Amino acid sequence: MNIRDHIPSELLIPYIGAYKIIESHDEMVNRVLPNTSIAIAFRVKGQVNYITDETKVSLPGATISGLRKSVRLINYLKDTSTIVVLFKEAGATAFFKEPLHELFEESVSLENFVKQKEISIIEEQLAAARNDDQRIEIIEQFLITKLYHFKPDKLISTAIEKVYLTKGTIRIKELADSLYISNDAFEKRFRKIVGTSPKQFSSIVRLQSIIKDRQKAQLFTDLALDSGYFDQSHFNKDFKLFTGLAPADFFRSFEFW
Repeated sequence: MNIRDHIPSELLIPYIGAYKIIESHDEMVNRVLPNTSIAIAFRVKGQVNYITDETKVSLPGATISGLRKSVRLINYLKDTSTIVVLFKEAGATAFFKEPLHELFEESVSLENFVKQKEISIIEEQLAAARNDDQRIEIIEQFLITKLYHFKPDKLISTAIEKVYLTKGTIRIKELADSLYISNDAFEKRFRKIVGTSPKQFSSIVRLQSIIKDRQKAQLFTDLALDSGYFDQSHFNKDFKLFTGLAPADFFRSFEFW
């Protein structure tokens, strides 16, 4: 598998983290871990399937995916090419007025948000494009047409920063109190803008940090306690849901992004 990252243009960089071009010359299965980004995937060629309970479900040519708490297994058939738009946290809100939290744990056709005629035009243009730069330009032109007057929510931006600073271990009540907002109001506002609850977002950040920061010689019991878990069994359960594997098995594998 060949994965190439592209940086968004200056106009879109406040909202989009990166574009990923994923090419698979042979059939393979990729382990996609939960992320804090809503994503749109445009299939340029080939076929992509989502594996669930050992069953393959064909994904649409243009798919939008919400945040997730569980791993996804993606099956790329031979000679497949896909471009993924990874939005920044709260970035997708600048393009879609629909309630994005309803996408949590879901991947649906982009035609639920965009007219099928527009999608067909983009797919034709992507198929005719000669290189990565042309394809990225096509997608950016599409995104710019969807960008509406959007005022970032500073309170939610601050909340996201605090979650990252604490590596997802901050208590949600403490977070809401620090922002001088009630728990209920904070939860509703966060879900609307980010696409999931602050608790679930923090859990994703915490497990991402565990995977990123884990030292090779570190015992899993120590890893769990250092990350705010009260016992090993709770940690193992959350970790397996997040990665699909037990900690020992996961850290022996590098087949994920």
